[in-house]
Amino acid sequence: MSNADSAKPTPTDKPLHRNLVPLDSVQHRQLKLAKTIADDYSPVAGINAMFVNAVELIDACREYPVVFVRSGQAAADGTPSKEVVPMAVLGLKRGENLYLDGKTWRARYVPAHLRAYPFALVRQDENNHLICFDRDWDGFSDTEGQPLFNDDGQPAELVNNLKEFLQAIDRELQRTRLFCDRLVELNVLQEMRFDAKMANGDTLVVDGFLAINEKAMMELPDATVAELHRQGILSLVYALMTSMGNMRQLVERRIALGLPA
Repeated sequence: MSNADSAKPTPTDKPLHRNLVPLDSVQHRQLKLAKTIADDYSPVAGINAMFVNAVELIDACREYPVVFVRSGQAAADGTPSKEVVPMAVLGLKRGENLYLDGKTWRARYVPAHLRAYPFALVRQDENNHLICFDRDWDGFSDTEGQPLFNDDGQPAELVNNLKEFLQAIDRELQRTRLFCDRLVELNVLQEMRFDAKMANGDTLVVDGFLAINEKAMMELPDATVAELHRQGILSLVYALMTSMGNMRQLVERRIALGLPA
């Protein structure tokens, strides 16, 4: 007899940034970055999915199952939100990250939002944003590491480079929204579930996500397919469909680690 457990590829209640504060040239003049996330990925423990931008999908789909989850509120009548976002699945159960091995990341491609940690760009309005950082990250120091500010209070090279990276991520958000909106408009996303058979015979059910409906894609008019090809969307759709094969790799990782269903 098999037992079924259900999980959803959504972030846990534990956020990546636990104590996000604006970077200030006066208050944080002496602050230095003694280690980066590449030195210690442990802050991602307990996070089972992570947002990826459209520009990352080709690389991300080679390493992770990439699915869509609803991001908006349901309507008053219970109709699900049409807003969706792409998420790289990191684990098959809530609070599980199968790509984390102690402090090491077990994949060649690391999502941009994770590479930016412990920093993030926070929008105040359409034209203004702040560089913020996770004050709880233990990689900051007042005595050693790369300075965030020069002696005159101007941003150091680290912060200038970081600002460019964060702004690039932010610019890609709009492209990602348009990409997701187009898939919803074409009605080529469907609710799906993944049943994982574990070594002991138990079944682990992963549901609550959307994926590309291959049949719906095949039924699109030729003119629409040609348009999607010209827009670069078609290659991303193929990558997304292929990425679902990585679900099996997650099952194999769980089995290798001896984790129960």
